[in-house]
Parts: sequence; C-alpha cells; structure tokens
Amino acid sequence: MKILVLNCGSSSIKYALYDMTDGSVLASGGAERVGLDGSFVKVKLPSGEKRELYHDMPEHTEGVKFIFSLLTDPEIGALQSLDEIDAVGHRMVHGGEKFNSSVRISDEVLRVFKECTPLAPLHNPANLKGVEAVSELLPNVPQVGVFDTAFHQSMPERAYLYALPYELYEKYDVRRYGFHGTSHRYVSQRVCDMLGVKYEEQRIVTCHIGNGASLAAVKYGKCIDTSMGLTPLEGVMMGTRSGDVDAGALTYIQNQLHLDADGLSELLNKKSGVLGISGISSDMRDIEQASASGNRRAQLALEMYFYRIKKYIGAYVAAMGGVDIIVFTAGVGENQPSMREEVCKDMEWMGVKLDEAKNATLRGKEAVISAPDSKVTVCVVPTDEELMIATDTMELCR
Repeated sequence: MKILVLNCGSSSIKYALYDMTDGSVLASGGAERVGLDGSFVKVKLPSGEKRELYHDMPEHTEGVKFIFSLLTDPEIGALQSLDEIDAVGHRMVHGGEKFNSSVRISDEVLRVFKECTPLAPLHNPANLKGVEAVSELLPNVPQVGVFDTAFHQSMPERAYLYALPYELYEKYDVRRYGFHGTSHRYVSQRVCDMLGVKYEEQRIVTCHIGNGASLAAVKYGKCIDTSMGLTPLEGVMMGTRSGDVDAGALTYIQNQLHLDADGLSELLNKKSGVLGISGISSDMRDIEQASASGNRRAQLALEMYFYRIKKYIGAYVAAMGGVDIIVFTAGVGENQPSMREEVCKDMEWMGVKLDEAKNATLRGKEAVISAPDSKVTVCVVPTDEELMIATDTMELCR
C-alpha cells in the first residue's frame, strides 16, 4: 500500500510518499513560498541527493499538482502513475473537542473541521486547502485527517480547563487543547517498543523540543496533561514564543506600548522566547555559540530555557505519581546534548542519572542516554510524525 502524507501550512506543503509494506520512504520534500514570488520545491531523492526546483505556485492546488508531477517525473519520480497512490493522509492542526482520533475525511468531517477554524485561523484553512487540492486532482482516492490535538483529548477536565468563567468554555470553547500530539503519541509508543516494555504500564514524560516546544505527561498509554494550551503559545519558553507569562503583565505591556490584539500577538509569538531574551537569534546553535563567547544575554536565554523545561518535567512527575521514562525528541531535543544534560542535572533525587559520555556524543539517533543504575530511563527518539500519519491512514483505508 502506497500512502502520500501531506502537511499544508499557510505558505508551505511538506510531503512524504511511503511504501507501507516495509515503511520505506519512496519520496519526500517540501514546497515553500506557496502564494508568494519565488516559490520552489525541495526534493530529497532516495539516494540522499537534494534538489531545488522553482515553479510558480500561486495557491495550494497548483503546489499539490506540481508535487504530483514530481512524483511521476521520469528522472526523479517514484511512481509510474498517480494511480499507484492508495490513500492520502493529512496533518490537521486543530480538531478542537470534535476529534479524539484520526478519521477518514468526508463532507461531514470537513464541515465539523471548518467549525474549528476560529481556534487556529492560520493553520486550519491551509490544511483544508490541501484536502481540497487532492479531492480535485485525485477524486477517488480516500483521505484521512490526523489531528495535532487528538492525542491530548484524554486529558481530564481538571487539566484542560482554565480558571476563567465557565461560560467562556461553554460558549467559546476556551480551554487547553495542546499540540504536537502526533509527535508525542509516536515517541511515547516508540520508546516503549525500543525498550521492550508495555506502553500501558509506563509513566512517560515526552519532551518535544524544537523551535516550537511542548511536553506531555503520558500515564499508562493516555495523555493526562500537556504544556501548550488553547494555542501553541502556552508552556515552556520557545524559539520566538514567550511560553507562560502572567496575564496581568500582558495587559500592562499592552497599555504601556499602546498595542492592539494583533500587536500583542506579534510580540508574544514572534519577538519573544529565546530571540527576545538573547537579542541574537531563535536558533539554539547561534545562542550556544554566543554564550560560549561570553555573551551574557545568550547565557541567560539558555539558563531560562533549560530551567523551564526542568520545571515542567518536575510538575508532570508529580502529576503522574512518579516517572519511568523521559524521552527527548524534535530538532533541539534530538541534537543538543547540553540541553538534555542541563535539564536532567540535579534530578538524581528522583532517580534520573545520565550517562554523560553517551549523551555528549548522541545526535539525532535512537538511544538510551541514562546510566545503567538510573532508576528512570532517559532516551532520545527522533520523531516521525509523517510515519504516524501514514500508519493511521493505512489502518483506516484498508
């Protein structure tokens, strides 16, 4: 069974084509600057070679159409015909309370999904464009929606409700939803397979640490809490997002700077976090380099970043009554040994002990990085959201 996975952003389309007989990737890449001048597709060939192909893509349908042409290209394509595609799986960002699992896409599913658009006005319309593009180009191929928020729908009310007037939840769906759910689900399951333990018997803290970052408490196979909220802004400090901030501080800043709602959102989402504190960059590689050169604000940004991740881990250990596994994933989680070291430092009291040599040399590979005598197993597991989407799609379209 061959499955195409699409992840449509506001100006981008990432794709991966899987042969599900062995889970191999036949083709992958991504379109960038969709709807803008200078649009192009980056293609990764099975040989590892990468190419950039420029093509005018004024909207998502043309972008998907061009990607389809590349999949069947005589030189670099992986398919003889588009008829070989058995199903298409889509990353869908915000399913609200409507979806707690992946679903086959129908007119009714799309109607309900559109109702969630006010909760993710930038992401959901882009996801919808991808579905519509495939419907136009491959009308008889089944499609599946896999929702970023679905994994977190198992959170209890005490975890997902805000201490606001209850009517705001009833009328406007104001609550915590969480994101990166497909990643948290994948790595929490994968780490148990890797260790040969039963998923339903483990207490796991999953740390998806990239430019956007979130943590989740996964107790006995169910997510009971996660750090992001109504939007991806809540939680730990991120590349350009502030994470948790006193709401009173926000109204004070808004008054002092005479900001409207859009201006405040811009400040919190794009000018804060590691970038805002360091004044240098949102890229942790740049911050580490600057810190090593003696830049005080870069060092402060690192200290704040590590501290907030450590605090959330501690909170989730308390919420679950202990922890068996801590797993790091995503760009920073997989590739920054110093982050993992600093976050796990001084956690011996709760049974966390790193193997410093293993941690220092590990980048982007599956591995146990805790010491043999550590009571808590600490691991790195590269995330694979696309494979998770492909797997769900296969199971729903058999």
